[in-house]
Amino acid sequence: MDLTKTKQKKKAAHEEQLPWELLEEILSRVPLKSLVRLRVVCKRWNVILDDKRFINNHKETFRFILKTKSKIYSVSIDPKIVVRELPCDIPDLECQIPTTLVDCDEFLICNMDDGAAVWNPWLKQSTWIRQPRFSLEGICYNGSNRTSDQVSLYKTIWANCTEWRIHDFAFGTWKRSNFNSGDSNQREKGRRKNLHSDMSVSLNGSLFWIAYVDETDPLYLLGRFNFSKERFYTFCYLPCGMSHSRDALVLRVFKGDRFSVLKQCYVTKKVEIWVTKNKVNVENGSDVVWVSFMTFSIPHFPSLVQAEPYSDQQPSYYIDDKRLVMCSCDENGQAWIYVLGENKLISKVHLDSVVDPWPSHCTYFPSLVPVPREKDEAELQV
Repeated sequence: MDLTKTKQKKKAAHEEQLPWELLEEILSRVPLKSLVRLRVVCKRWNVILDDKRFINNHKETFRFILKTKSKIYSVSIDPKIVVRELPCDIPDLECQIPTTLVDCDEFLICNMDDGAAVWNPWLKQSTWIRQPRFSLEGICYNGSNRTSDQVSLYKTIWANCTEWRIHDFAFGTWKRSNFNSGDSNQREKGRRKNLHSDMSVSLNGSLFWIAYVDETDPLYLLGRFNFSKERFYTFCYLPCGMSHSRDALVLRVFKGDRFSVLKQCYVTKKVEIWVTKNKVNVENGSDVVWVSFMTFSIPHFPSLVQAEPYSDQQPSYYIDDKRLVMCSCDENGQAWIYVLGENKLISKVHLDSVVDPWPSHCTYFPSLVPVPREKDEAELQV
């Protein structure tokens, strides 16, 4: 009799579970600090909180971050574009604004004159790393299988004019790296690679940059930094290159396991999106195949890269199903959001609340991944 009652209670409890859609709607209204704690309630909730679709629909989510000389802003897109001031709640930076702000592997890299911070602005967590005269170029977890209890497995790579250094979060150690090419094929061996921009992209435990040997080469390459061998390799060739100094060329991760490249020709203003056809094997780029994913030839569409001294500011973008969403500055330094789809401009919105001209900007996808820290370092969290 007792066994029967127990089964009936379990069955009743199962039947009383809230519908999936209603549970998602409730959790989407829960403050972020509470969401982190709710991950341990049950497997069902943890699955929801790990779902990127849930994070995208959370009431506090955003897609772009802009930095001016005095403020930092977040920009949410759907259902309408909303700009909010984002408090820079990083210890030691209360009265400062980072010199550069770059997204990498679900975190923001905030460079300052005497070091940098790794910041998750969604969770309001940060770790400060002091390394004067060096710039933090990228952060990456050491291995292809990351879990929430492996946050100490991250490594960062730093650079100045003459030297590269690797920082290991697990032990707080530093190691010099000359960033020499590790290419074995005769075509690339010994050829000096130049980074197209300082913006790195992290995928499955490796960092990637757009690079070139000759700036006027019609095909640029994708370089990979191998942390275990501490060498920079030619991973694969891109489907396009630069024919003008004001062409746009930006690398992003696509669908979590592939790459995408945005190219805008300065002369024609044509915008192209290329993606890798299959899931990327970060250990071997020889089988990478690029396919044309989107093409936009829109009359009078603005240039996404402006003249010097702002010619190094590339557009920020992400792909949402069949839409291309971009953030860029016009010739007057005013920030705009462009939404494109079906070979037409769907909408363009001037971010008039960002009053200072020429803000730097980046794409940012909120994440519940905790900020890594050294084992003997107290957690920096507001």
